[in-house]
Amino acid sequence: MKKVLIGMSGGVDSTVSTLLLKEQGYEVEGVYMKLHSKPGYHEIHQARAQRAADFAGVKLNILDLQEQFNEKVFTPFIETYKEGKTPNPCALCNRNIKFGAMVEFADSIGAQYVATGHYIRHDGQYLLMAEDDTKDQSYFLFYIDPKLVPRLLFPLGEKHKVDIKAYAAGIEGLESFASQGESSEICFVETTYADVLKPYVNVDVEGDVLNLEGKVVGKHKGYMHYTIGKRKGFSVHGAHDPHFVVEIKPDTNQIVVGPREALECHKVVLENVNMFDNRREFDCEVKLRYRTTAVRCHVVIEDDHATVELHEPVLGVASGQAGVFYDGDKLLGGGWIV
Repeated sequence: MKKVLIGMSGGVDSTVSTLLLKEQGYEVEGVYMKLHSKPGYHEIHQARAQRAADFAGVKLNILDLQEQFNEKVFTPFIETYKEGKTPNPCALCNRNIKFGAMVEFADSIGAQYVATGHYIRHDGQYLLMAEDDTKDQSYFLFYIDPKLVPRLLFPLGEKHKVDIKAYAAGIEGLESFASQGESSEICFVETTYADVLKPYVNVDVEGDVLNLEGKVVGKHKGYMHYTIGKRKGFSVHGAHDPHFVVEIKPDTNQIVVGPREALECHKVVLENVNMFDNRREFDCEVKLRYRTTAVRCHVVIEDDHATVELHEPVLGVASGQAGVFYDGDKLLGGGWIV
């Protein structure tokens, strides 16, 4: 019998995934990963995960990864903000923790497969977008080690969220899982990014707002409150038209603002590129933020950098976010926006 380790968070997706794997005949063990030290969080979620594991009749392992999470995900999150960029902690977590440390643990217990409740599919080489495009999480998995793909199981890849909730609601003892609220997109952020940063860095240092010519035109409340494309939370003297953040200058605690057209980007450079095949020059589509439409582009990769010429301009491209390449629903690879 093939053994699989599944990440169990106490949510409906990982719980239903566990039951589906058992139905498919796998020998299943679960793992609950303690990643951060948000007060009260693990008491609630670990208890839910244990309830789900007991219900499914699987062993639940507890893995304390707070140290690795802090080093590989949380500290880079803070440093990226300090640099005036917009971080993507989920993609780092997926590479280093969920498909890093968790895979090492799977090896230690002799599990050939690793499973999660992500909405995504794969064909043995490439990751593929989920059947439910409203829940697709492929964008956040672009950075995982391509060699792992054949070992991964995603029971929800072919399913729709409404069906998963209905499935749970129809099982006596799991009804409460079906009605649980959705977990927040970033597990350690409850309110705003700024609130998370405050214990580690002074985010509220007032600074100057500059126009495109470099002239001081207003004030802002601290550069870490802003991302590229933001249009609120700063003042511009005598402004009648909306102004958008087009550049962040962390060294001088200044932000540069301009009209909407100043956000247009025609070319993007990516670093630390991770590809699922060996192509070096190609046409495809690229997503430059999670909740955006992919646009056609031409890509040239040299070493681990990619130059991406966009066929149509994209607004508000932010350094630190991911640029992810697709061919239809097939994820080819991606990198980090410079």
